[in-house]
Amino acid sequence: MATEANKKEKALGVKEVILALQDWVKYFTSKWYILLIAGFVGAGAGILYAKFTKPVFTATTTFVLESGEKAAGGLGQYAGVAAMVGIDLGGGSGGIFQGDNLLELYKSRKMLEAALLTPLKSDSSKLLIDRYLDVSEMKKDWKSKKPVLMEIDFRKNNQVGLQRDRDSILQKIIKDINKGSLSVAKPSSKLSIIKVDVKSEDEIFAKEFNEALVNEVNAFYLATKTKKSLNNIEILQHKTDSVRAVMYGSISTAAAVIDATPNLNPTRQVQRIVPSQRSQFSAETNKAILGQLVQNLEMSKMALMKEAPLIQTVDTPVYPLEKKKVGLIKAPVIGAFLFGLLAIIWFTIKRLYTSVIAN
Repeated sequence: MATEANKKEKALGVKEVILALQDWVKYFTSKWYILLIAGFVGAGAGILYAKFTKPVFTATTTFVLESGEKAAGGLGQYAGVAAMVGIDLGGGSGGIFQGDNLLELYKSRKMLEAALLTPLKSDSSKLLIDRYLDVSEMKKDWKSKKPVLMEIDFRKNNQVGLQRDRDSILQKIIKDINKGSLSVAKPSSKLSIIKVDVKSEDEIFAKEFNEALVNEVNAFYLATKTKKSLNNIEILQHKTDSVRAVMYGSISTAAAVIDATPNLNPTRQVQRIVPSQRSQFSAETNKAILGQLVQNLEMSKMALMKEAPLIQTVDTPVYPLEKKKVGLIKAPVIGAFLFGLLAIIWFTIKRLYTSVIAN
């Protein structure tokens, strides 16, 4: 008996659901003309959107990054002598640009600002930031709201009375670029390939800004990675030149002493032997130091060659750039669907509200 009762309850429950669905279908069918109008309005809105929306161009650069090798352990035998003259031959590999640090460098204010202040290749009289302002039509707002901003020259820094506004504009543009225009990522975590995308409604700006940003970041990356080794080489070169000059001076002094006493009195040997011996001793000492310094210098140059990273460009942006725009077929279909869906949601909420008030 209990089983039959349960079956009857389930049957009643299914019947109620079916009846409720039929009721809703009948309700929406009665509103067909409004739903049809909503669909036509949505299709019209989609056509207008596709017609007046500007296409978005994407400039893409991909390159392979290979970090420099760690300094070899063979430098250890020279490290002691180098330390005596205040030189660090290195041997460690800094992780300053390991992981996602390089990707974040592309989004930094310093790099983006340097790229924006790069002259246009197509018009050297203007900067990339001037092209951006023309495309974004920001200058039109300046004319009506704050005409003094039209006097800003981004080629000049520390403009009297305008520096704060200049920096504020740069910060806003950099924020907008980071938010919607710039994308930097690794297609695969297992690969050393980095992909840089720049999107813009202006094809020229997208391409030239992409190239300028990649050049700025890669140059900064190379300079930073090799800065320590270059400093060591400069110091070693200076030490080597100094010791060599002292050694040459000692040799010249010894020869000059001999030339100054051609007919030396045998009872006055001190006039030649003492200065000559001192100069020879100084020359021999500096010769030994010079040999070690030359070895250290050459080893430092080899270490620099190993530490210097390899950046090989794979693909660069070329005209015509990839263009994305909503088509005149796709846009009205999406518009009709969205407006129809909104109309259905509106009628659903209205009926539920009326039902709750009636009960």
